[in-house]
Amino acid sequence: MGYRAAYTRWQNDPDAYWLEAAQAIDWDVAPTQALFDRGNNSYEWFADAQVNTCYNAVDRHVNAGNGARTAIIYDSPITGRKSKTSFAELQQQVAGFAGGLAAQGITKGDRVIIYMPMVPEALVAMLACARLGAIHSVVFGGFAAHELAVRIDDCTPKAIIAASCGLEPNRVVKYKPLLDGAIEQAAHKPDFCVVLQREEEVAPLTEGRDLDWFDFQHGTSPADCVPVEGTHPAYILYTSGTTGAPKGVVRPTAGHLVALNWTMKNIYNVDPGDVFWAASDVGWVVGHSYICYAPLIHGNTTVVFEGKPVGTPDAGTFWRVISEHNVRSFFTAPTAFRAIKREDPNGEFRKDYDLSCLRALYLAGERADPDTIEWAQDLLGVPVYDHWWQTETGWTIAGNPAGLEALPVKIGSPTVPMPGYDVHILDEGGRILPAGELGAIAIKLPLPPGTLPTLWQANDRFHKSYLNTFPGYYETGDAGMIDTDGYLYIMARTDDVINVAGHRLSTGGMEEVLAGHPDVAECAVVGVADPLKGQNAVGFVCLTKGVDRPHSEITAECVQRIRDQIGPVAAFKKCVVVDRLPKTRSGKILRATMVKIADGETFKMPATIDDPAILDEIRDALKTIGYAGG
Repeated sequence: MGYRAAYTRWQNDPDAYWLEAAQAIDWDVAPTQALFDRGNNSYEWFADAQVNTCYNAVDRHVNAGNGARTAIIYDSPITGRKSKTSFAELQQQVAGFAGGLAAQGITKGDRVIIYMPMVPEALVAMLACARLGAIHSVVFGGFAAHELAVRIDDCTPKAIIAASCGLEPNRVVKYKPLLDGAIEQAAHKPDFCVVLQREEEVAPLTEGRDLDWFDFQHGTSPADCVPVEGTHPAYILYTSGTTGAPKGVVRPTAGHLVALNWTMKNIYNVDPGDVFWAASDVGWVVGHSYICYAPLIHGNTTVVFEGKPVGTPDAGTFWRVISEHNVRSFFTAPTAFRAIKREDPNGEFRKDYDLSCLRALYLAGERADPDTIEWAQDLLGVPVYDHWWQTETGWTIAGNPAGLEALPVKIGSPTVPMPGYDVHILDEGGRILPAGELGAIAIKLPLPPGTLPTLWQANDRFHKSYLNTFPGYYETGDAGMIDTDGYLYIMARTDDVINVAGHRLSTGGMEEVLAGHPDVAECAVVGVADPLKGQNAVGFVCLTKGVDRPHSEITAECVQRIRDQIGPVAAFKKCVVVDRLPKTRSGKILRATMVKIADGETFKMPATIDDPAILDEIRDALKTIGYAGG
């Protein structure tokens, strides 16, 4: 069945469509109905079902005779360690660890925070919680103590599972002092902590509270899978942005299973047994959906990679992993490819590896600018599929359904909405805009299976954040347009659509133009306050390695490119070269923080920022182009 036929079939009978997809899951009690309308724009999926996520991700593959198949490949260029874990071995590890948790009193519905680096044990911890029906909340390893404390107080975990440290290319990040500081700050105290001791840092354990990862399992019995209701939360994942209290996105168990399993073949075009690699971190939604759960549920081999796209040891590390582990589909963020392109603009490292195993590259997390996509296509010789989704949805809103039908790629577009998503472009009054017009991207309710039904203990905030602006719709917070072929274009966050003298302009469109400059490796455009025009666009560009031309020449060319390709209406006159852009650890550029610096406003240090020192560099750069607020 092609894409159009599948999408039409879903539109005509959503219940039948998702009940058929649900047949791929092993149920304790199978669902008899897909969607349950609870009123007041609240919906539930497969609410009458009973199921266990861990059983579907691990045990059923063993029971089907595939226990010898590799479940997890661990590759750490930082330490040089590599390992493979079969589904049978994973079942033993998860059941044993879950048994240890159960002996300490963890039961269905208890919350457990997981504070781990990119090691296989992180997946073991997640799956062990799912095995017991406990609700895990993974917090990115190395998060500051205060931010961890906020999450402890919000989800009130009975236990915290942590590692002694995480590893960066040139340093060891000690987790235990951060964990101890967070527990000290938090009003809620966990009953116990489990600590995985790593060779690089053996942490002192707090007597009476902390348990060693291996020791605490001794003498306990392996745990069986506990069936839970279809609506039972599988996990809570916090998404915070730059200000305010973090929002705990809730992921319901049954919809999560059905949707993720559907995506592996229909979007990522892999079959059971194929190797799938998402180069992300378990602390982010990509790590939840596409390092841990979706590949294992579908019977794929997943890659746990502890490294960086450059510097571990070089800009060829991605190509080595793909070649060495026979990766079929590869998923990463555009920022990773921009980093590789900046270090190795001619793709010299690519020549050292046989990448004939790779079928496609998938990009998500930031807008994939056309220049990066074209560079990746030329380098890899495979289709490059941009696709768009959010922490809140857990899987693709718009993408290229290569397993259903590989649609023509339009560079700059993540292609088309997936079955389950009725996407519209709305004006500020909530009216549907015609093709080609820029507006707010909204999804008509109900959202499909696997998406958030609410926020953890904050249903009013859920409605205020996502549902109230456009009644009957989920507000994505992104701005864009749909063309006459139904292709969606994500131009910017809604906040990044700037108003220059009454003209609504997309900063993303300007970034595309700047990224096309031959000397520009990466860029960002933000709107800063102007008393006359409302806002002015300011560009920040990072240069490709080896460029030694005067910066004034390059910025003048950038200004001219905007004038030539977007027009004088953009009033783009300010552009500055910087060595790097402020980003989250997942690679998102912190544009809102850059705006506050330019406007001289106070701001909260983003919890997810990779390196706070970059903000001082941005402030200094702004001063050179006349922004006193900088």
